[in-house]
Amino acid sequence: QVQLVESGGGLVQAGDSLRLSCAASGRAFSSYAMGWFRQAPGKEREFVAAITWRGGSTHYADSVKGRFTISRDNAKNMVHLQMNSLKPDDTAVYYCAGRRIYAGTDTRPTEYDVWGQGTQVTVSS
Repeated sequence: QVQLVESGGGLVQAGDSLRLSCAASGRAFSSYAMGWFRQAPGKEREFVAAITWRGGSTHYADSVKGRFTISRDNAKNMVHLQMNSLKPDDTAVYYCAGRRIYAGTDTRPTEYDVWGQGTQVTVSS
């Protein structure tokens, strides 16, 4: 079973950048599609970005397209989310998630099998 731990969140100003990281344990990591989701207070968890198990294909929510970049390093069991030009609306708890072996990416949280504990991102105006 893959386990996930996020890091890199913090308090930044609008226009700043942050890089979130997700460290995975377990040899099956390289076979998982990986995603980033976020949840703001009082709102449902929403899709942010996803990457296929080989890293050959990525998918982004319209709200972050052009500003965020997802990447993975299977040799290091890591997934990253580079977030540029941050806006106050990006404030949320960000979660890393993994989808079963050799599955493709998906925007639905229910399609992901393993989750990290989340890391808080706060963007001030």
